[in-house]
Amino acid sequence: MAVPKKKTSKSKRDMRRSHDALQAPGISTCPQCREPKQPHRACPGCGTYKGKDVTGSAE
Repeated sequence: MAVPKKKTSKSKRDMRRSHDALQAPGISTCPQCREPKQPHRACPGCGTYKGKDVTGSAE
């Protein structure tokens, strides 16, 4: 069974965990209704994606 020979220091442990932090999702604006939305997703406000209505709700 593998057992560590030395204790991992706080510095080494924290350097290993430096990429584990959560990041806020990117926000862009809808070109149709100017509401904030996530990139590469249909707009929750007007239901369009790349200028086309994808949800079936016509305004």
